[in-house]
Amino acid sequence: MKLVVTGADGFIGKNLLLALKPRTDVTCLPITRSSSDADISNALAEADAVVHLAGINRPKEGESYSDNTTITQKLARLLSGRSVPVIYTSSTQVTRGNEYGNSKLGAEDALRATGCPLYLYRLPNVFGKFARPNYNSAVATFCHNIARDLPITIHDPSAALTLVYIDDVVSSFLAALDGKLSPGLVEIDPIYATTVGEVAEQIKAFRNCRGGSLLIERVGTGLTRALYATYVSALPPDAFRYGVTEHCDPRGKFVEMLRTPDCGQFSFFTAHPGITRGSHYHHTKTEKFLVISGRARFGFRHMVTGERYEIETSGERAEIVETVPGWTHDITNIGTTEMVVMLWANEIFDRDKPDTYAEPV
Repeated sequence: MKLVVTGADGFIGKNLLLALKPRTDVTCLPITRSSSDADISNALAEADAVVHLAGINRPKEGESYSDNTTITQKLARLLSGRSVPVIYTSSTQVTRGNEYGNSKLGAEDALRATGCPLYLYRLPNVFGKFARPNYNSAVATFCHNIARDLPITIHDPSAALTLVYIDDVVSSFLAALDGKLSPGLVEIDPIYATTVGEVAEQIKAFRNCRGGSLLIERVGTGLTRALYATYVSALPPDAFRYGVTEHCDPRGKFVEMLRTPDCGQFSFFTAHPGITRGSHYHHTKTEKFLVISGRARFGFRHMVTGERYEIETSGERAEIVETVPGWTHDITNIGTTEMVVMLWANEIFDRDKPDTYAEPV
């Protein structure tokens, strides 16, 4: 497939081209503002499909929203009479009667008149990586500024905000190009309904988890996942890393990496040869240990029956050792080099209710 992408150097265009990069069955013919009329005409003559993203979001000097219609009419004339599938990014504002919405509606009409199979996307606010702050969306501006400790301006925190994530948009485009969708008005799923204030507060919370509280938000699904990816993509390169506190003593060091709201915390510790750590039991708390390097002996004693058990493991094999409530336990470095151990606990350590009681094995 030879695919013409107009607006290829814009926010959505960059994401689409990156998603298509691994595919050997698609050759992209990008069209940008620097493309000549001849470039556009030649590309469209070869096109097996078109993704029309070019448009005016914020008119510069000499531009107007009506250019959205004009640009599309030129493209439509070159496609007229051909059966080339066209994906067009319109806007939800086509029903609002404003200048921008009317220009997008005019573009839709021009593409319908070609007779080409038309996949019409009336998009709300799109957010994600590569979006330009102070241009593409409030989300991009919030992420850019908060990542740099710059102020943000919110006139009405309760203002409604309807969002779609760029990866969901691009996935739908690819489904259309692969013949998995029918032409017509295409709905993106999911659509997120939120407020300006809620989005801003969520992004601020992302900043606070880096080297501060270490408490990460629930970033595995839904809007929070998408916003977190967008926030991280807005970080300047000198913020790709951040420090965490090291707790050092004669035994070695303990470093906490990450805390979660309801799935515990992650950390690692070291121990010098011959050093024993732990020597305590829990009523409910459980832990998983993974020796990354060195040799370890885990000791266990049942707090009621007195039963004892030992496990030896090392960094030469990936093996999880789990502590069990009601058993006191310790870990000893039985090797000749420093031992490094990764640790997950199922709950965040609470100094007021530590559920950790000193007791030798």
